[in-house]
Amino acid sequence: MEKKDAEHQDAGKVLLEEVTTPSSGPTGRRRLGQMIVIPILAVITGLILGAVFIILTTEQVYAAFGQSFWAGISTAWNTVAEAYAALFTGSIGDPARIVAALQSGDGLEIRRAFNPFLESLVTSTPYIFAGLACALGFRAGVFNVGVEGQLFIGAATSAFAGYALVGLPAIVHIPLALLAGALGGAVWGFIPGWLKAKTGAHEVINTIMMNYVAFRLSDWLLSGPMKRPESFNPVSPTIQASAMLPKLFPEPIRFHLGFFIALGVAWLVYWFLFRTTWGFDLRTVGENPNAARYAGMNVSRNVIMAMTLSGALAGLAGANEVLGVNHNLAMAFSSGYGFDSIALALLGNSHPGGVVLASLLFGTLRNGATRMQVVSSIPIDIISVLQAVILAFIAAPAIIRTIYRLRGSAQDSTAPTMRSWGGD
Repeated sequence: MEKKDAEHQDAGKVLLEEVTTPSSGPTGRRRLGQMIVIPILAVITGLILGAVFIILTTEQVYAAFGQSFWAGISTAWNTVAEAYAALFTGSIGDPARIVAALQSGDGLEIRRAFNPFLESLVTSTPYIFAGLACALGFRAGVFNVGVEGQLFIGAATSAFAGYALVGLPAIVHIPLALLAGALGGAVWGFIPGWLKAKTGAHEVINTIMMNYVAFRLSDWLLSGPMKRPESFNPVSPTIQASAMLPKLFPEPIRFHLGFFIALGVAWLVYWFLFRTTWGFDLRTVGENPNAARYAGMNVSRNVIMAMTLSGALAGLAGANEVLGVNHNLAMAFSSGYGFDSIALALLGNSHPGGVVLASLLFGTLRNGATRMQVVSSIPIDIISVLQAVILAFIAAPAIIRTIYRLRGSAQDSTAPTMRSWGGD
């Protein structure tokens, strides 16, 4: 028995040394390089497979192959090129139109030319908040599947603060409304965190159930206490102008201050995780709760704190949509940001910087998908296929290593290890 305790303590010491010692030397540099290269190759491979799906789902390609082989190849190439060109111009903008607008000097035309790029940033903003929420949970070893529900609650509380508080200056009202959204999401994250820490109840099951409670609760609020009096539709009153996040450009651009707030929050999450004692405790608990307990860390408290902070970040995603884009709360206002957050955390390797880049990618793909469908008649679902394929390669990096003949062991995975999935 004493021998086992000694072995357990030795393992704890080794893990604590690994957590506190940064990766250095050839092995550390190779691992860091693969953390960067593998996601890039996964995106490229996903685009290639996406092209295959586009070809297989386009009737014109089959008709062209019926004429001749070379006609089919030409049509397939043109179809993919047209689809991806529409995806690019719909998400980034048409370079020719941008140049012409800048040469014309017309302010309205310049704004319209740059609007696709700025709209992609608008779409990416809630992704950043939601991805950070899931990534922080991953770092602490908890799997927060309730980001969508926490997002809904954060949107409801921020909407209420936005229209119920009157007579406040914007410099006071906006922070209060954002804080209300963060507190709403934090409460919704605290509940499953407390249940896991105190009773051992699994956070995956609890957060899934909390999602449904949040959906039905928001439906009831919009049909009763928070319903706009003069409207027949289940929608909240419009928030006060003092609570709206400022737009940085005139119409028709919707780009607002929330994007820079999201970047600031991402930096704060990075600082918290990697530059503070609390963040170190969270990461140690996520790596191995037994080693953390041996080091004198309060595992239960860290689990509760991780879920609460994760919920607060998710609540900010909902607050951003209400205060910066919609200016009210309606039923089913979220397009699955909370569920996509799991993919973002995986793609970003649960690192705030990686989550920001992954969010920009998803926001860009999502914004450009509409134009791709209109211009080339390619189903918008192809974008979901692209995201799923990219995610599959990120979750199984050995496939990318095999395809591109990269060096590395099977243990150097970029996907986070979720100790809580199978139990403590």
